[in-house]
Amino acid sequence: KGPNLMKLNVYVCFFLPDLEWREMEGDDCEFHYGEERSRLQEMLFLLGLETYQTQKLSLQDALQISSDSMKNWAPQTPKDLPWNFLRKLQALNAEARNTTMVLDLPRDTRPVEKESQMEEEIIYWDTAEDISADIYSFSELPTPDTPVNPLDLLCALLLSSDSFLQQEIVSKMSLCQFALPLILPDPENHYHTFLLWAMRGTVRTWGSQPPRVVGSFREDSMVLSRAPAFAFVRMEVSSNSKSQLLNDVLSPGHRQQDCFWHRDLNLGTNPREIADGLVEISWFLPSGREDLDIFPEPMAFLNLRGDIGSHWLQFKFLTEISSAIFILTDNISKKEYKLLSSMKGSTTKYYFILSPYRGKRNTNLRFLNRLIPVLKMDHSHVLVKVSSTDSVGFVRRVRAIVTHVTRSPCRRVSVEDMANAARKLGLKVDEDCEECQRAKDRMEQITRKIKDLETYCRDELRLQGEPWRKVAQVEKELCQIQWASDPPEKYRAELRHRLLELRMQQNDHDPSWGVQEFISGISSPSLGEKQYFLKWMEWGLARVAQPRPRPSPEMIFTLRPKHCGAMDFSEPFWPEPLGVEHFLREMGQFYEAESCLVEAGKLPAGQRRFAHFPGLALELLLKGLPLELIDGNTLSPALRWVTGLLKELHVRLERRSRLVVLSALGMPGTGKSTLLNTMFGLRFVTGRGRGPRGAFMQLIKVAESFSQDLGCDHILVIDSGGLIAGVRTEAGERFEREASLATLIMGLSNVTVVSLAETRNIPPAILHAFLRLEKTGHMPNYQFVYQNLHDVSVLGSKPRERRQLLDQPSDVGRATVQMEKQGDGIQTLADLKQHIWHIPGLWHGVPPMAAVNLAYSEAIFELKRCLLENIRNGLSNQNKNIQQLIELVRRL
Repeated sequence: KGPNLMKLNVYVCFFLPDLEWREMEGDDCEFHYGEERSRLQEMLFLLGLETYQTQKLSLQDALQISSDSMKNWAPQTPKDLPWNFLRKLQALNAEARNTTMVLDLPRDTRPVEKESQMEEEIIYWDTAEDISADIYSFSELPTPDTPVNPLDLLCALLLSSDSFLQQEIVSKMSLCQFALPLILPDPENHYHTFLLWAMRGTVRTWGSQPPRVVGSFREDSMVLSRAPAFAFVRMEVSSNSKSQLLNDVLSPGHRQQDCFWHRDLNLGTNPREIADGLVEISWFLPSGREDLDIFPEPMAFLNLRGDIGSHWLQFKFLTEISSAIFILTDNISKKEYKLLSSMKGSTTKYYFILSPYRGKRNTNLRFLNRLIPVLKMDHSHVLVKVSSTDSVGFVRRVRAIVTHVTRSPCRRVSVEDMANAARKLGLKVDEDCEECQRAKDRMEQITRKIKDLETYCRDELRLQGEPWRKVAQVEKELCQIQWASDPPEKYRAELRHRLLELRMQQNDHDPSWGVQEFISGISSPSLGEKQYFLKWMEWGLARVAQPRPRPSPEMIFTLRPKHCGAMDFSEPFWPEPLGVEHFLREMGQFYEAESCLVEAGKLPAGQRRFAHFPGLALELLLKGLPLELIDGNTLSPALRWVTGLLKELHVRLERRSRLVVLSALGMPGTGKSTLLNTMFGLRFVTGRGRGPRGAFMQLIKVAESFSQDLGCDHILVIDSGGLIAGVRTEAGERFEREASLATLIMGLSNVTVVSLAETRNIPPAILHAFLRLEKTGHMPNYQFVYQNLHDVSVLGSKPRERRQLLDQPSDVGRATVQMEKQGDGIQTLADLKQHIWHIPGLWHGVPPMAAVNLAYSEAIFELKRCLLENIRNGLSNQNKNIQQLIELVRRL
């Protein structure tokens, strides 16, 4: 007590929860117990997520580039776990759920080996605050074995995320073949949430039997597709792991698949703090091959975490939607018997899986005999599994039961049907918020008027199609005349006059009702409603105007995050699908026509009606929507629209306007869009023939703490889409058009990734672009990526593989020889060896039940790290600000 210093020998070990130091009046001090925090609050605090309870974690927060983006780091503290999970999930890493931590103690905190080496500490305490700081420093040492169960991490992260990040997490988990959260428990308020909105982005493709005939493949949203549902639950204690049993049921005999996290996995036995009451769902989807498929049709499997007695509401929900429920238990107590007796009259079939030697055998038999007439069971509904039971035979028996149930009349439900059942039971449904429902209503008003795609485009999107093609052709001729040695002035004047006439015809139109409604939707003052509206529009347009392509191995099983409509693969060719980009393209044409007339003095600037359109589109770009750079129909860039967008971007970003442009070129179906999405978490449409044919751009933010080191504030990513079809030089004008577009995209870029399939053929248009840019001296840093699209046995990129690739006479070598003939400063074949990557196959196994190949995600991470290193080290073209990019767009 008092101001005098005290010399103490301190050996203290505290085991008191929530211990706080509090200084009392005068010189008296005391320890006391603080107010107890809930388990949820403790978990959020442990993971560093407590700050995201009021302002939720957003998708943009999760995707920004930081110094960690270049490190293949392992988590060292619990606060690292959420970010490690998000980073690995973005990369489709099969080990994303592993919460093992690597202990990395600083030198001065490493434990002393021998007690005799300990010296008495002399601590001089001046104030009570010093005492408090010293005490707590002992409890902050990291521990090698984290107490965080992976399911607790998932629940805490979902509770801390906004609706759009939740949707992204669930979508990526689906691609990784992880079981998806369906009912998210709230252990604090017991107000559980059914994640309907989070599931909306889950789209899968599967086959039917007989296999591999035209129309045998179907793609649909899992929210809308109906299938029999089977639930697995635990009653009190079970010696058998239901999650492991579910994995065995879903896995083919030659390969174990861990859809559901279970006790035999790393950290699977760690106690769950907040995840009890979680309901997960996973689907079996057939490939169409009888020799591989476990079941002939899609099946939904649900798993309740925790005991049904403690989570009766979730169990009641499962009885409402399941065709059959499997109850695993060692004992049937009187309490559970009474609860199950209340299920009398249910149409759901019940099956018990018992371990009688561990439980009270006679008691179990007595209660089972009473339950048989109540639940309409017979003795075949009781299965026994003990340690000596043949596991393979037991799994085969469970599968036979599932198949038998589906062959008899049984309920088939979609996730939407499940949500309706959840509402009736009083569960909260995330999609029922006002913003989401208003956005959905607006979408339905727009899509309800789409009866015929061609008619709708002609009547509602009037400035596109033939009017825009004519304008694009005139602008192209004007551009070509500009570079002629002796341009005829009379012809130039005629072209300018024709261009003005076409633009005046466009400007005479008003936006149609559908376009006006779309503009109102993206003009909403509520940011959340605006984002909901865009998502609803993507899904709504996909369902009412879905293209109908022919099935092919290259396009059937590809990652496709955008469209959600059911698809019939029976037509030989398909038009470009109607999407959000068509409405934005219409806005762009109104802006282009008006700007052209203002420049020509035909319209006073004060009479402009559409000058605010680029600002509306920019808001979408900043929130992660890809915007069209080159129109896929006319194969032309809307120059004024694009420069208007970039000007708005320059104003919005102010001092943080340093840009690096990264592009991906390649033929459709070579995996370039999937590669970009996996590297950076982007939203480019994937799959040959699936989406728009144009080139799209998306913006990635660089964290302020890393921007100085990286040398830029944002990365603008360009996907060439379906622009490069690989036509030969003999194709004349078509080849020249492709070569010009490839030159434009590469000319804008600091870094270019050329994505190639196993054939190792570089499209001639891309080779031609290389030669053109080499002459100008504007050569981006480039990486050739050979993707093994079918062979899942390739484990990684090895030096030997690279040597074999380069030993053969390839297009890369021939291109280099051609370049060397151009003059000084040209790349040599030895230089090109440093720019070639071999990416293993995406899938490990046969889709749709194949897991993502771990080697694929690891190779993608190495490529990403290389690209960022090149940017940081200045190996790319000189980084530019937005004003310089605008000028470059004009010149190119």
